[in-house]
This record gives sequence, C-alpha cells and structure tokens, in this order.
Amino acid sequence: QVQLVESGGGLVQAGGSLRLSCAASGSIVSINTMGWYRQAPGKQRELVASITSSGSTNYAESVKGRFTISRDNAKNTVYLQMNSLKPEDTAVYYCNAQIRRYYSEYEQNYWGQGTQVTVSS
Repeated sequence: QVQLVESGGGLVQAGGSLRLSCAASGSIVSINTMGWYRQAPGKQRELVASITSSGSTNYAESVKGRFTISRDNAKNTVYLQMNSLKPEDTAVYYCNAQIRRYYSEYEQNYWGQGTQVTVSS
C-alpha cells in the first residue's frame, strides 16, 4: 500500500506565500517523477510543477518565477514553495508521484487527497 499525504494549504492574501508538502509512504522501492497539479472550480486539472528523481524541474508558464518545486529523496517528500500568490492560484492542489512498489516490475501513478489553497484579493 502506498499513500501520498499533503499538507500546507490554507487561506492567504494576494502577494503572500504558502509551502505545500507531500510525503509518500508505504512499500516503496523507488519514486520517479513527483509533481503538483491543481484544479480550480469548473476547470480541468493542470500541471503546476514537476521534478524528476535527479532534480530536473518543469513549471507551468503561469507560475514560473513565483513557485519552486523541490524534493527530499531520503524522506520521499516533495515541496512546493508558492510566493507572490494571486487570486487565480486558488484551487485544490494535488500531489502526484510515479512509484514502484515492492514486488512490482512497473511504476504506478499515485495521487494525494488534495489540499485547498485560497488566495484572497
């Protein structure tokens, strides 16, 4: 069994900062790419940022220069530092990870339960 547990969401004023964390636990052999997605009401889920096991990062254009993704491989944890937040960043943020479990030859895609981020104007 594998779980992704997110924390760090909340309510913040425009221009403020939040830091999201997502810890993976369970029978994990390895974790490939980890990332953050978000879904605003009435919109499709979109990629915010991702990071490979070697540290290569990818960002949505809308968050470049404001958000920073990082990971601690020893803790199986990924972080998202969000600065200069805007009302349009309001969404449920989901953690995602490609994980290979014990006794499995393949990686599977796992999702966290989501954490609400609300930015007031």
